[in-house]
Amino acid sequence: MKLQQDLAIKVKEAVKSVYDADLPSVEFQPTRKDFEGDITMVVFPMLRLVKGNPVEIGTKIGTYLQETVDEISKFNVVKGFLNLVVADGFYLNFFNAIIEDKNFGYQAPNSKDAVMVEYSSPNTNKPLHLGHIRNNLLGYSVAEILKAAGHKVYKTQIINDRGIHICKSMLAWQKFGNGETPESSGLKGDHLVGKYYVEYDKAFKAQIAQLLAEGKTKAEAEKDAPILLEAQAMLRQWEAGDEAVVALWKKMNGWVYQGFDTTYKNLGVDFDKLYYESDTYLLGRDVVADGLDKGVFFKKEDGSVWIDLTEEGLDEKIVLRSDGTAVYMTQDIGTAIQRVTDFSDINGMVYTVGNEQDYHFKVLFLILKKLGYSWAEKLYHLSYGMVDLPSGKMKSREGTVVDADDLIKNMEDTAAEISQELGKLDGYSKAEKQELYRTIGLGALKYYILKVDPKKRILFNPEESVDFQGNTGPFIQYTYARIQSILRKAEITVSRPVETSLVLHEKEKELLKQIQLFPEKVLEAADSYSPALIANYTYDLVKEFNSFYQQVSILGETDTAKRHFRVLLSKKVGEVIGDSFILLGINVPERM
Repeated sequence: MKLQQDLAIKVKEAVKSVYDADLPSVEFQPTRKDFEGDITMVVFPMLRLVKGNPVEIGTKIGTYLQETVDEISKFNVVKGFLNLVVADGFYLNFFNAIIEDKNFGYQAPNSKDAVMVEYSSPNTNKPLHLGHIRNNLLGYSVAEILKAAGHKVYKTQIINDRGIHICKSMLAWQKFGNGETPESSGLKGDHLVGKYYVEYDKAFKAQIAQLLAEGKTKAEAEKDAPILLEAQAMLRQWEAGDEAVVALWKKMNGWVYQGFDTTYKNLGVDFDKLYYESDTYLLGRDVVADGLDKGVFFKKEDGSVWIDLTEEGLDEKIVLRSDGTAVYMTQDIGTAIQRVTDFSDINGMVYTVGNEQDYHFKVLFLILKKLGYSWAEKLYHLSYGMVDLPSGKMKSREGTVVDADDLIKNMEDTAAEISQELGKLDGYSKAEKQELYRTIGLGALKYYILKVDPKKRILFNPEESVDFQGNTGPFIQYTYARIQSILRKAEITVSRPVETSLVLHEKEKELLKQIQLFPEKVLEAADSYSPALIANYTYDLVKEFNSFYQQVSILGETDTAKRHFRVLLSKKVGEVIGDSFILLGINVPERM
């Protein structure tokens, strides 16, 4: 806030003038609700430079500020805290400046470094599930927040479309599928392929049981199960370019991609560029060879290539097997470099990946730095916690995951049930009701997940998320709809400036102060890669508006100037709610 910057200069002037001391910095904080004031200056940090009673010091500085700063109308001192009251005119001038500012809170587009944000990155042997939903919502929201903060952003994912797990689904379909297709089964393509991943696991376990009965050890049985040996053989055929295997792989992956696209569309996320592991798994080997020549890596007696990160508090990490094949780390090194080649303006990347990969990304970033890439200094692992359910942990192989499509549908149904109980949809057509249920259901899901700090684990409760009271998406959506109702009744056609001589009600002032925080919250959320800051800011804004709505008359106000201001204030609150929810990927309804 510019006022705080100006006040800091004036406080330093006061300390120099009164105490002949040079103050390096000034600490401000919002004034506590139980004291009069808007901004509080903390006196205690000054005591190492300015000797004296904190109350006396605060009083002298407060007097200086009141005499020299027009915006400060009065002050009070409580112990070591100087509470400053900001004049109403300051807030009204601020409000006039943002009435028609559609870019309020946003930095100039593309004014900062280009950043690539990776999220989703699923396997093509199963549909998206609840864990993917948190990943997608976080990645998409962080991308939107970075855009709002002025960055040029590229959204991407790497699709894990090769490997033994993919072959397991392919083999099971070949053995048990009888030519079943998405069209013949009525299943989405990703659901159909996921069905055969589960079928593979059933057959694998049955064969293990048989081998155990024949006297083999558990390790032997798991290693010698015929269906596993067939899957491994299929993988070798794929790597050798066997036409029949590659054709089956393309067909089944095609089914999955169509299914993913439907889920992404329903979830409201998108991508600018897709990378496929089948294209990238060979990348990085040449980089490793070059790094070996430069001494970044070293070779062991068996021919495998490693990097020693013990000085950085980690350990030795393999980057190339003894047979010359790449590991995941090799691939990720090559993919990162390829991305910067594809998008030459990139100067940073954000990887949205669960916290079980924390160590992997520490190593990856260190390797890229040691290889001399300057952009490696601006790599960030958006690490997030697991999503738990009241029923327990999800397991893809056993078919016990919470499917993303089912969850989205369940959220819509829950929203429909609660909305019908509230009985506020008179006059809505069937199509309008369905769209509203979708908006509320998805808003509930997204907000519930995004309001939590990414690093924290979540226990997801669908019914709790659709509550119309408390810190939920529907509660905020309902407030937005209420504001739109006020605006329709007010019939404002021109947003002319408000009178700066108005005396503000306490609730008006608190609401203006909350609006004023929006730009810095956007920057703070971008710096910390945390949509939770935007979500919880929006909830605080909505709480403040509802308190204002309950205590101050808007449309019933007889003073024309006050009524005009309160309607415009409501309008701006609605705009900030809408903008905040856009950053979270959430829609807001005009009526509710």
